[in-house]
Amino acid sequence: MDLKIKGKTALITGGDSGLGIETAKFLVREGVNVVLSDKTNGKKLKNAVTQVEKDCEKGAKVMGMAADISKNQEVLDMADRIEKEFGGAHIIFHSAGARGAAGDFLELTDDDWMKTIQVDLMGAVRIARAFVPHMQKLKWGRMILVASENAFQPYEDESPYNACKAAVINLSKCLSRSYSKEDILFNCISPAYIETPMTDAMMEDLAEEKDCSIEEAVKWFVKNKRPHIAMQRRGKPEEVAAVVAFLCSQNASFINGSNIRIDGGAVESAFG
Repeated sequence: MDLKIKGKTALITGGDSGLGIETAKFLVREGVNVVLSDKTNGKKLKNAVTQVEKDCEKGAKVMGMAADISKNQEVLDMADRIEKEFGGAHIIFHSAGARGAAGDFLELTDDDWMKTIQVDLMGAVRIARAFVPHMQKLKWGRMILVASENAFQPYEDESPYNACKAAVINLSKCLSRSYSKEDILFNCISPAYIETPMTDAMMEDLAEEKDCSIEEAVKWFVKNKRPHIAMQRRGKPEEVAAVVAFLCSQNASFINGSNIRIDGGAVESAFG
C-alpha cells in the first residue's frame, strides 16, 4: 500500500525497541525519514538505528537522538535539532512510557504518582507542545499517542498508570479539536499485552515469583489475568506497527480524535 508520505519526517519516541522499531521499519519502507529517540544515546539506540536502516527505501534516512521526555528542555532541544536537520517533523509516534509505580493504592506515595505522571502524561504534553509548531509550519501533521487497555479496564495494582493512560486519550481528543483545521490530526492507540520490554520485564518478575519459565509465566498470565484474549497469546509489535503506520498516512485523512484498541479482545466491554 502506498501511504502517500514519501519524503516526510517522523519522530518515534521510545524508538530503541518494540513498537518503535517495528513502526520505523514500516515508515522507512514508505520513504519516510525517521528519527528514533530514547532516553539515552546508548548501544541499544544505535543498534536500533542500524536495524531500521536495513529496511530503508526511496531515499529514507534514519537517525538516533537522545532525549529524556521527563525533561522539557531536552524535548525542546530535540525539536530544534530535527528542524535543523530535516526542516521539522511531520509525524510523531509517541511510544515512550513506563509502567511506573505499582502496588496497593494506599501504599503509593505522592512521589510514586508524580514519577509516573512526569513520564506517561507530561511526556506526551511536552512532545505535543514542542512539535505541533513544526506541523503548523509544514501545514500537515500526524501525531499518534500510546494509551493502553488500562484506560478502559484498569487493573487495581497499576492506578497511576491507569489514570495517566486515560488522561492521554483525553489529551489526544482535546488536541484533535484544536488543530484539525490545519490538517494536523491526533489519534491514540490502546495496545494490550504486546511483546515489549515492559511486558518482558513483567513476565520475568512473574516467572521468578512462580519459579517457572517465562513461557509458562506468559501462559499463566493470559489464562488468569487476560482471559478475554481469544488468541491466548501476547500481541506482536508488528501487529501494532501496521495500524500506527496507517494512522500516520495520508490515507487516514478522516481519522481524527479516535482511539484504536489493539488488544486481541482483552477489554471485556464492547464500548470501551
